[in-house]
Amino acid sequence: MEEESMEEEGGGGGGCEAMMDDQNHNNWGAGGYGRHLLGPAAAPLGDRLLCGAAGGLGPAVPPAAPQLPMAPEANGVLRSCDPGGTAGKGGAGAIAAAININASTSKFLMNVITIEDYKSTYWPKLDSAIDQLLTQSPGDYIPISYEQIYSCVYKCVCQQHSEQMYSDLIKKITNHLERVSKELQASPPDLYIERFNVALGQYMGALQSIVPLFIYMNKFYIETKLNRDLKDDLIKLFTDHVAEKHIYNLMPLLLEAQSTPFQITPSTMANIVKGLYTLRPEWVQMAPALFSKFIPNILPPAVESELQEYAAQDQKLQRELMQNGFTR
Repeated sequence: MEEESMEEEGGGGGGCEAMMDDQNHNNWGAGGYGRHLLGPAAAPLGDRLLCGAAGGLGPAVPPAAPQLPMAPEANGVLRSCDPGGTAGKGGAGAIAAAININASTSKFLMNVITIEDYKSTYWPKLDSAIDQLLTQSPGDYIPISYEQIYSCVYKCVCQQHSEQMYSDLIKKITNHLERVSKELQASPPDLYIERFNVALGQYMGALQSIVPLFIYMNKFYIETKLNRDLKDDLIKLFTDHVAEKHIYNLMPLLLEAQSTPFQITPSTMANIVKGLYTLRPEWVQMAPALFSKFIPNILPPAVESELQEYAAQDQKLQRELMQNGFTR
């Protein structure tokens, strides 16, 4: 009876065995990923075992030895599968218990994601998804599973691959932005402003998806160990590798476009000016009058001695509007 009890116990170890049939969680189409991952509590059971924190809220080093499974007695009272306990009364029962424990330990350890697993399986999936997000146009449908990517990041964080993943992410996006910068350099002046606006909007749109997908890495590595924020780091990448390299070519074109009404659309001008202010507020000093049209409280308060000058500027704008077909 003891042997039968232990065999039943070893074959029906809850959901663990079912969850561990793929030793590196690479079965992306498994039913377990059909659930919407709303947070740590919805993470697969294997992840919660590895993370170890209450509710799975934080990654932790896998425990030295898995918790021994429990088996129900006939009267519903749980007992431990300790070979030195009740199951250890008979020699055969003790051996069966030891075999089951060793098998459980092996299955637990098989869930470890090695650095080779990360490089060959996990990062390539993240790399492909990031590519699609960085190059999508507004309104495009991206054929990726956000649940899979979210889960992939979560597992890598739990397995202590956050540093490598952060390094790979920064390198990936830096290379992308350097290509964007080279494409802008090759743009003719009449297309330069529009193409910069597209590059800026496309990148900021991509961050709205990339940052949430890496939320666990941000929380448990970037904020905790680096004392920074992922979104701030990625915005700085665009500033350093694109905007800063083009600001001195872009600003004269923006001022010229401002002096020629409707050379570019007002929405394009507003997007670029507001974007530049977000990237680096001190760029306001390059063209205070331009920035003041879209950013409040840029210029000092009006003074009475300059009222005539303000009126002259308004009259000039009205004349320009009438010359372009607008009437009062």
